[in-house]
Amino acid sequence: LEGPDPGLHTSIRLPKAVGRALAVDQSPIGRTSRSVPATFLGIWDDIRKLFASAPDSQVRGYTNARFSFNSTVGGRCAACSGQGVVSHEMSFLPDAVTLCEACNGSRFDRSTLDVKYLGLSIGEVLHLTIEEAVTVFAAHTKIRDLLATMRDLGLGYLQIGQGSHTLSGGEAQRLKLATELTTNVRGKNSLYVLDEPTT
Repeated sequence: LEGPDPGLHTSIRLPKAVGRALAVDQSPIGRTSRSVPATFLGIWDDIRKLFASAPDSQVRGYTNARFSFNSTVGGRCAACSGQGVVSHEMSFLPDAVTLCEACNGSRFDRSTLDVKYLGLSIGEVLHLTIEEAVTVFAAHTKIRDLLATMRDLGLGYLQIGQGSHTLSGGEAQRLKLATELTTNVRGKNSLYVLDEPTT
């Protein structure tokens, strides 16, 4: 748009065709390793259901709760409490964080990792990149569509189980945008306002 720089104003009028305006900023989406792209996008519950419906889960009586790394009654690793890493307190220095030796960063105990979906354990699924996960979950529309949108926004390299606290501001912004773009808001054209320029 060309024109003079805007002066003082009290309001902005949007065309009537725009049903809503939404700010998509670069603020963090999570501050702990328990928040991951899969949980933020809301696909983790669907992935847990797939594992709970696997034949091995049916035989063992495992439910969705077994595949939660946040639940104390699930099959999460006891050594790291499902975080995949262990924090070591250092006197006068920031805490040192190391990969959990008990689960090797998979977040789950051995019996939970024995259950497979398309040959992958729940821990291996968390280590998939978004690009890889699109292929693995191709038959599941909701999961695939969200992952494909993230890939199309340039996030194909992220792991779906990567701690959200490790994401850059631009990555967090694109995750939020992916969520918005896949939200079913019928009949409403949306205007997205980005607080920082992003490719």
